[in-house]
Amino acid sequence: MRANGNPPVEKVPDFFDYETWTGPAPLRPYDGLPHKRWWRTFNEYGNGIVGDMCVHMLDTVRWMLGLGWPKKVSSNGGIFVQKDGKSNITDTQSATFEYPDFNVVWEHRTWGTPPDPDYPWALFIHGEKGTLKASTMRADFVPVDKNAKPIHFDCLFEKEKYPEDVDEPDIELNAAPATRLHMKDFLAAVQSRGKPIADIEQGHISTASCILANLSMQLGGRPLDYLPVKREVKGDAEATALLKRAYRGPWKHPGSV
Repeated sequence: MRANGNPPVEKVPDFFDYETWTGPAPLRPYDGLPHKRWWRTFNEYGNGIVGDMCVHMLDTVRWMLGLGWPKKVSSNGGIFVQKDGKSNITDTQSATFEYPDFNVVWEHRTWGTPPDPDYPWALFIHGEKGTLKASTMRADFVPVDKNAKPIHFDCLFEKEKYPEDVDEPDIELNAAPATRLHMKDFLAAVQSRGKPIADIEQGHISTASCILANLSMQLGGRPLDYLPVKREVKGDAEATALLKRAYRGPWKHPGSV
């Protein structure tokens, strides 16, 4: 998730239009094809691990608990350990998404060992009757009552039903069943003119919340109260200005055209 390498600057290959690939983002010195994973390690192109990995788990937690926009978002972090590479995204970061009855908290480290080796990238929901641990590979419910039976779920694979999955390059077999169901659900929504389960507005809430977390960290960790109808951070002109990234010419931000 954080490449942290130090490849040398080199000549852009003749077959690669680096200017167009970079688009309105800052033009970094070319140090190898950025397509796979390498781009993810730079803030010029993405939103770090909070925007890359947290967004999936926050989206799932919001879906499971029926949560909308957080009331406030705050975050702190930085590059505390992996300082040798070119990567400029955080190697350590925490983000708090405040809701009326509880907080949703994200933490990541790209160094050391995970707190739970069985769940290196996952969500934990702590409730009065127990804790649900869930990832894209497995899930476990650990009850508070020692006499109650724990519940274990394994990832659903459909390799026998869809053998072509096995031969498809770069496929994530654990995600294939969900991908198929989302495709079918989307086509059904097109036919019915209804909303799919993964409605674009819900994806926007999850994504924007993660971007707000990064902006909070950039602003020293102060809480941000985002007003989605007005598209501004309440009482914070500096944070509101950061919602729109600067564009490298000749590209122009759609909001300025």
